[in-house]
Amino acid sequence: MVTKSPRPTESEIAVLDALAAQGEVVSAGAAGGVKGFRTRLRFVDPLRRYVVVARSGDLAADAAFMALARADFFVEWGEWRIAFAAESPEAVSHDGAAAIRLRFPETVAISRRRMLESSPVPDRSLRCVAYSGAVAVFEAAVTDISQDGVSLQIDDAGDALHPGMVLPRCRILRDGRDPATVDVEVRHTAVITCDGGRRSVRAECRLANLSPSAMALVAEFAGAR
Repeated sequence: MVTKSPRPTESEIAVLDALAAQGEVVSAGAAGGVKGFRTRLRFVDPLRRYVVVARSGDLAADAAFMALARADFFVEWGEWRIAFAAESPEAVSHDGAAAIRLRFPETVAISRRRMLESSPVPDRSLRCVAYSGAVAVFEAAVTDISQDGVSLQIDDAGDALHPGMVLPRCRILRDGRDPATVDVEVRHTAVITCDGGRRSVRAECRLANLSPSAMALVAEFAGAR
């Protein structure tokens, strides 16, 4: 079963306050939507009703962004990786400047950046299948792997993945080997354009609760000794 993180805690909201106070640049987008929209978090409503971000300065990009139903924001801040999601962007004026207001984030995910060196996985030789009960939700190619995380590329994810999601008991598949079981936590998603113009979703994920076979598989590909 796919689960989401609970509503943001006060400590997580305090991190958003700090990002706004320091004017940190954040990237935003949505699966199938805007790619590479960069902005700054301007204001976090103390009553937890909305947040305000700056306009990008590109009228077309701003209009496309405001046409989204939901936006996923991401920033790497020191050793931390911060992701949050918010809905219903609309044009507003904030402190006398044109800005964009969104509903208060429904999720905030804060984690340490992957610190261990990752290794590329050639020729889509590893695949990750996520399940909801007995039903496969999606299958993704594993593009690189380390001892604490993986990068996944999904062609038909739609809006099924969001930062903070936990996908329990995923199966890592390799031809000629038994499936390896692992929990996957989605840290960040982004839309990428592949050869031929095909668009895919790239998800950076943390690995947890690795089965013995999963630990052996990760060690083999990540070059652990």
